[in-house]
Amino acid sequence: MLNHMKTTLNIDDRVMVRLKQEAARRRCTMSELVEGALRTVLERKAQPRQAVKLPSFHSGGHLVDVADREALYEAMKEEE
Repeated sequence: MLNHMKTTLNIDDRVMVRLKQEAARRRCTMSELVEGALRTVLERKAQPRQAVKLPSFHSGGHLVDVADREALYEAMKEEE
């Protein structure tokens, strides 16, 4: 037994024109096309995101203790 829920959606006219064209091209109903698109979006959202490995590098260490305001001012003066 298939369960279907009838609902009303507000769809922009330009999107609706493209939806009708695409459904005709695929030889399916607009409902089938919309349901398939929604399934794709919802399944993609359900998948956990994979962590991106950030690049690392060795900077050679710090030149100034950032907690030492006077040392920071002196280092900035030397850069000028």
